Amino acid sequence: MTSKPTMMDVATRAGVSQATVSLVLNGSPGTRFSDATRAKVHQAAEELGYRLVRRAQSPAPAETKVIAFIADELTADPWMALAFEGAREKALAQGVSVTLAISRGGDMPDETVFNQFMQGPLLGFIYGTILTREVEPPAPLFQVPSVLLNCYDRKRRLPSVLPGDLEGGRAATERLIRAGRRRIAIINGQDGLDASRDRLRGYRQALASNDMSFDPELVEWGNWEPQAGYDGTRRFLSLKQPPDAIFCANDLMAVGCYEALKEAGLRIPQDMAVIGFDNREIAQFMRPPLTTLVLPHYDIGEAATELLFDLAGRLQPRHDQIKVECQLLERGSVEVQDDGAAGATEAGSRIAG
Repeated sequence: MTSKPTMMDVATRAGVSQATVSLVLNGSPGTRFSDATRAKVHQAAEELGYRLVRRAQSPAPAETKVIAFIADELTADPWMALAFEGAREKALAQGVSVTLAISRGGDMPDETVFNQFMQGPLLGFIYGTILTREVEPPAPLFQVPSVLLNCYDRKRRLPSVLPGDLEGGRAATERLIRAGRRRIAIINGQDGLDASRDRLRGYRQALASNDMSFDPELVEWGNWEPQAGYDGTRRFLSLKQPPDAIFCANDLMAVGCYEALKEAGLRIPQDMAVIGFDNREIAQFMRPPLTTLVLPHYDIGEAATELLFDLAGRLQPRHDQIKVECQLLERGSVEVQDDGAAGATEAGSRIAG
């Protein structure tokens, strides 16, 4: 490899998720992995020459400040843990520690939580939310350098770092179009959430850019769980003109989608192409392995820390909101059809029958 290996490179070689690599290499307490999984991760890291930053490259002075990383949730999904690891590794490279605090209940914590950190040698705050959403920042975040992670202030008084959900939705849909699919459905997340809204917007933009009409019948609203993917797929298959591809707005709904397609005797991707979103660990073990997009929370954590260092150094950020690209991971659930649109029509006829 000509460039410096990343944690994602280690995850790909070891055949595990980026979260697993982070937890194994950090020796995080309370995690349960088999000896075989741990060995695969360490072997992949060794082969690639990947080295996890565990301490500053030079001794940090006694007055070095710390970053307070405050999140509204850590255990429900791996995303915030990944964001914290990205922030921690980036900060450690500069000799700065990161302290983690969890705000229970999903609401913005009381100002006293922030004020407690301000009594010590604080460099600044990173405040993150498990769901991409608007927040109302409390007063302490305006008193020291602060960055919002996976959330934003509508007035843009504070800089924020978010996943590129709109571009990700567009990339997923365009990948299906390049595969020759012409009737593409989407099983989306819950209505009203930012991620659902933006992934649907990206889907619609891709259709419009390729002169394909938007059909409301091909939109199913779910709840991010496998059952929603199963139920949505069954409804699509009952249509007079069923789709020839399904974009699932997260990988868990793709699990349910796979099950419904297999019950119907349909092959993936020959009869129905499927693409997911998030790159959960299960995606690579589905059969066929699921083509999906990475939810880049590790990179978001790194970017938030870089922004915070700029603010602490009195450098004005070039952008008050950064969108981090969701990388497309090609696996086996989408293929290019040799006969183009004709193949798509034939697959649709088979499904209808």
